Amino acid sequence: MGYGSGMARSKAFDVDAAVDKAMEVFWANGFGSTTPQQLVDALGIGRGSLYNAFDSKHALYERALRRYYERETVRLIEVLDGPGPARERLRAALELVVDAAREDRRGCMMANAAVEFGAADEVVNHLVRRTFERQEAAFRSTIEEGQRSGEIDPAADARALASFLLTTINGIRVLAKADPDPRRLADLAGTALRAI
Repeated sequence: MGYGSGMARSKAFDVDAAVDKAMEVFWANGFGSTTPQQLVDALGIGRGSLYNAFDSKHALYERALRRYYERETVRLIEVLDGPGPARERLRAALELVVDAAREDRRGCMMANAAVEFGAADEVVNHLVRRTFERQEAAFRSTIEEGQRSGEIDPAADARALASFLLTTINGIRVLAKADPDPRRLADLAGTALRAI
């Protein structure tokens, strides 16, 4: 049964919009605490339609994680890959994370998935690792640009600094779930930037 098998079907059920809505539910509740009824209510479709479209709750969760990557991780990478001095792009990326963490206390959906599943789910673990690796690679590339331009100490270990920034942004997101004090979050970001 294809998604676009008829004009009425495509108007009645927008798969991309459904994945967006499911992402919001999973992001707020986690996989285990999200019930099929919550998904049905959020997507505005029947349970049968939910499973016909996505096969299983887990398959929908995988698509929601991929959507999160496309929406949230790509925003961070675009800042890091953008124009301007490397140090300013690093600052802008940290500010983006602080602002998002302060406004939305759900944390990082990928970090939440890592905590919920660990290495127990191969597909989820792969998606989480891929996301973190891509973020770290973007940090490393920007740091290396800064080293070439003289903004960042060329003797510093760019890989270690990138890992440090990856850990910092995830720490900020986790901390904000319990204490979204903007000064504290900004201080963490500022301290991380000064360490580079």
